[in-house]
Amino acid sequence: MTFGGILTAMVTPFDARGRLAEDATARLVHHLLENGSDGLVVTGTTGESATLTDEEMARVWEIAVAEAGGAPVIAGTGSNDTRHSVELTERATELGVDGVLVVAPYYNKPSPRGIKAHYRAVAAATDRPVIVYNIPQRSVIDISNDLLRELAEIENVVAVKQARAENLEPIEGLDLLAGNDDMLCDVLEAGGTGGICVASHVVGPEMRRMIDEPDRRREIEDSLRDVYAAMFVTSSPAPVKAALNMLGLEVGGVRLPLVEVDDEEAAVVRRSLERHGLLSAV
Repeated sequence: MTFGGILTAMVTPFDARGRLAEDATARLVHHLLENGSDGLVVTGTTGESATLTDEEMARVWEIAVAEAGGAPVIAGTGSNDTRHSVELTERATELGVDGVLVVAPYYNKPSPRGIKAHYRAVAAATDRPVIVYNIPQRSVIDISNDLLRELAEIENVVAVKQARAENLEPIEGLDLLAGNDDMLCDVLEAGGTGGICVASHVVGPEMRRMIDEPDRRREIEDSLRDVYAAMFVTSSPAPVKAALNMLGLEVGGVRLPLVEVDDEEAAVVRRSLERHGLLSAV
């Protein structure tokens, strides 16, 4: 299976008491797939996986699979505990996801041999495609291109979500997906298949145009830079949740230790939405 296009790293909606909001989750799945997203990545970083229980994650997978109408649903099942990653991957597979996203083990700082053993164990736990997530700014370790080539030899490992902008290189046997919004254009130009994106929550159709209109990629990218910046004006996903709430797509707040945007940050988000005609100026 090839993964590509605009795959939105979906936020996890919460209610006023901070509990999983199931109806809002279903509504958001439909909204994103109707507005530029080719598929969804749920319970990833943007989905606040670090503060979700295993039961909450499983419920999000169930809802997304049920509501996606056949569009790809990729479950974030990675952690720094291989045993836990295997358990989550097995459960996600049972619930019918189309693939799993597995972040590089963080904090432990495993050796290259340990990283390879980690991915081999996770891949053996499923018959679904596995996407490697390389994000050294969060996981501390950087999976080198040479090590990615070794991971590509593992059955089921089919793609990399690459958040390292330097030394960007397509790896034979792995679909290359942009790991940051502002890398989408460069990844596509390098032969990548798409991106796992955050700003596509609010400008999905425009980001999709970068795939459909290759001659205008740079122009479109330049027009979206302010949105990219606004969606990361503070720790994600607080800004994108604020944006969705402003647009009437109630997704609630974030869980501690993240905090909601302050007035200044909210103003940055609002101005960006107004500039793109998504929200009327007050």
